[in-house]
Amino acid sequence: MIVVNDKMQTGYSYECQAPEGRHFAPDFKPELSPKEMLALGVFEGHYLTDCRAEFPSSWFDKAKISPLKPSVACNCFGIKSRMSLQQWQQRGWIIAPDPRGWFQWYCRYYAGRRIDDIDSLQIKRWKAFQRHKAQVFKNCMAYDFTCRKKQRQALLQWAYNPFF
Repeated sequence: MIVVNDKMQTGYSYECQAPEGRHFAPDFKPELSPKEMLALGVFEGHYLTDCRAEFPSSWFDKAKISPLKPSVACNCFGIKSRMSLQQWQQRGWIIAPDPRGWFQWYCRYYAGRRIDDIDSLQIKRWKAFQRHKAQVFKNCMAYDFTCRKKQRQALLQWAYNPFF
């Protein structure tokens, strides 16, 4: 049983029903694990700074973290590529019980939590994001990581490999 008590959520608990990183839905094939994403640099290094105890400590061994405030220098592509939490809330993209959004859901799913209705919805959102990978592939030369840096950073933040 995982008990969550952080700045955004207290008194929430969940049980891991699958082994870490295994038994995903057949149509959900993320290209990166949360550990890999954190090491490459996502969400300006500030996303999980107050809730590290919830996740395996190994995820943070090489993570690019900015504990005091977000820093674009922590992002893999060195640019800002995210909307604020308030913008996500206004658009209805925050789905309970994950007040931090898709990446929090993914971390919990990867850790083994399963909630069928929410998982299906979040997987559908992840699949829809694949259109950005197609746009980078269509418009950029192979291995030109200066091309569409914002889209590449966004791909990384949705567990897609941006290096192609």
